[in-house]
Amino acid sequence: MIEIPDWYNASVLVDRNLEAGRADKVAIYFGDEQITYGELARRINRFGHALRELGVDREDRVLLMLNDTPAFPTAFFAAVRIGAVPIPVNTLLQPADYRFFIENSRARVVICDQMHHETIRKALEDYGEERVEVIVTGGRAEGAHVLEELLETGEDKLDPVATHKDDPAFWLYSSGSTGKPKGAVHLHHDIIYTCETYARHVLEVSDEDVCYSASKLFHAYGLGNGISFPYWAGASSVLFPGRPTPQAVLETIERYKPTLFFSVPTLYNAILNHADATNYDLSSIRLCASAAEALPAGMWNRWKDTFDLTILDGIGSTEMLHIFVSNTVEAIRPGSSGKPVPGYEAKILDEEGYPVEPGEAGYLSVKGDSAAAYYWRNHEKTKSTMKGEWLFAGDWYRVDEDGFYWYEGRSDDMIKVSGLWVSPVEIESTLMDHSAVVEAAAVGIPVDDLTRVKAYIILREGYERSEDLTVELQDWCKERLKRYQYPHLVEFVDDLPKTVTGKIQRFKLRDPEPAVQMPQQEDELV
Repeated sequence: MIEIPDWYNASVLVDRNLEAGRADKVAIYFGDEQITYGELARRINRFGHALRELGVDREDRVLLMLNDTPAFPTAFFAAVRIGAVPIPVNTLLQPADYRFFIENSRARVVICDQMHHETIRKALEDYGEERVEVIVTGGRAEGAHVLEELLETGEDKLDPVATHKDDPAFWLYSSGSTGKPKGAVHLHHDIIYTCETYARHVLEVSDEDVCYSASKLFHAYGLGNGISFPYWAGASSVLFPGRPTPQAVLETIERYKPTLFFSVPTLYNAILNHADATNYDLSSIRLCASAAEALPAGMWNRWKDTFDLTILDGIGSTEMLHIFVSNTVEAIRPGSSGKPVPGYEAKILDEEGYPVEPGEAGYLSVKGDSAAAYYWRNHEKTKSTMKGEWLFAGDWYRVDEDGFYWYEGRSDDMIKVSGLWVSPVEIESTLMDHSAVVEAAAVGIPVDDLTRVKAYIILREGYERSEDLTVELQDWCKERLKRYQYPHLVEFVDDLPKTVTGKIQRFKLRDPEPAVQMPQQEDELV
């Protein structure tokens, strides 16, 4: 049982390092900067005062559209410290997506990088609700406050608000198989719970570690890797704001010499396929971690053979905040997700909600105190997912005779690409907006042990099947969707399999052999 005081504010994760005498210890490596725990605490306190001056109060929502820079932990913990609720969101979306986040959360403040300000400006056009304050970092923008200037005001000292451990601390939006993203409401005790479980028992993070996460901080996975775990242990973290291309990641590892490296299978595979990968020095790394999608055993073995490094694969979720089933140094089975992390329980259920027979596949459910309390403004989904102490994960799993959990796929038609869920309906609708397309269906298929999006397309009369049209449709999707959602593979067909009611039977289209391989850039697969 993990003991957490009733009155607890998650921002004390930084304070504990000052109390431990680590004020001069480097908390963040960022470019040529080395930011100590003392300086980070000062920035958090000053920005907390600034948010209060802007009228931000307890439980007011603060949207964070931030790259991986020191501004992220500064803004995140400043909001938490004054009892407000930060909401990190993906930085690669469209204005309409941010408009939804703002309207749905009723955010009082949006904090963004200067490079994203125009997107936020469009999102706020004709917004009829209460005024939303915009704060930018890394430059100036018309009508916006500047984070760096706000840090010049305020005071160095700011006591954390007396929040209860069960008060809302932050939200993370999780997309689902249907509808709009869902705001998973996490409580003040959730972060420390993931630290005392996965960080302590699986990674064994200490103050001697340097953590580098190629997965971004706005993800639940990246938030733990790059902020929660290092601050809990008094370790250091490396923040890199750019795209995690293989070369950029390898250069970052060689420069900062992290001891813990966090990524996803897609990037591990891209690094392995990078021509100069073996010319880089990765010897500082003591452990690698993987999540977001299943890591194939073949890829695990290639990584081990190439770099003599061990990857600990596991499964986590936005709702559970981080990894709850994982391989460990003592118990590894390549290709599996491992065993439940100490502090968590898992079970496999059939469609009736009863435990399956040993070795049979079923729905994964998990129990642990880092689980989100509920989905904001989504009572029905809350009831169907959060069943008492258990959270219905929805993934299809089996457990072998030794207690290792093996991923079998999803029970629905959602596609997981580069660790992110993709809705086939959204891809299909976008394709059908093109003048050449009459009808389309999208599915996920395995390509080199990873999942890729394949589109089956019925062309409008007068259009010819060609590779040029394939590329045109790919570009069409890239311009209108998130960059990982475009169809990597395309097959032009005369008809689509459907039920008698007209629903596309996508399971009949999951063909592992692509008909047309679409051109890809290496960094687009990350």
